[in-house]
Amino acid sequence: MDKQLHLKEKIKEQYGKIAIDGNSKSCCIPSSECCSTSEILFSPFESSKAVGYDSDKLNLIPESSVLGVGCGNPTRFADIIEGDTVVDLGSGAGIDVFLAANTVKETGKVIGIDMTENMLQKARENAEKHGYRNVEFRQGDIEHVIPVEDNSADLVISNCVINLTTNKENTFREIYRILKSEGKGKMVISDLVTSKEIDADSVNTENWCSCIDGALTKENYIDSIKKAGFTNIEILDEKLYMELDKDKNQENQEKRQITSISIKAVKE
Repeated sequence: MDKQLHLKEKIKEQYGKIAIDGNSKSCCIPSSECCSTSEILFSPFESSKAVGYDSDKLNLIPESSVLGVGCGNPTRFADIIEGDTVVDLGSGAGIDVFLAANTVKETGKVIGIDMTENMLQKARENAEKHGYRNVEFRQGDIEHVIPVEDNSADLVISNCVINLTTNKENTFREIYRILKSEGKGKMVISDLVTSKEIDADSVNTENWCSCIDGALTKENYIDSIKKAGFTNIEILDEKLYMELDKDKNQENQEKRQITSISIKAVKE
């Protein structure tokens, strides 16, 4: 099987299981919690608070949409307003979709995109059960074609998902395509970057699925955004996420630092 396809299938498998049982023990959580055996630390609600979500706002959305697999909170920096059309990439069970929907209200719309069927089913059930009429969930592979019309979104958000793609630049080009032009469309995303990228031949599938081995350096990540056409790129938040131990089997290897960043960029 093609390596890229193999990675996608493993990602679907892992996050499909999370959708079913709510178990987020994938180390896609802050360093203080990673790989801990404490059930309290692995509480999705507590994990979400740890990366920047407000507990009062979380209490206003479906509880089962909070899975604790993010690395930041893009909605905190997005300046969403009533009437906006928002697209959330890698929407999972719907946490950011529902948070945004509470702000855009009836005159706005939020579209969640995910490639995992179990996540989409859970998100749609959440929307139906809790009466959300201004949200929609669509299946799509964001690094190929985002199933949204050209120049139609005011805002694109994403939380710890683009690092899972194998072609970041193409993902950003797709985001650029669907955003409104002339400075009206913006992207606000939270994601992980690394101090040292992993060579393609050394990629560990489990680590890729856990948001580690697919991460770019901050410089290359920003460069991918620039190549897609974005301007006014601004880092809104940056903090150490985890530090990985050296591989005992590899000499002269440096410790890798994984950093959580939130970035804003504008489509001119």
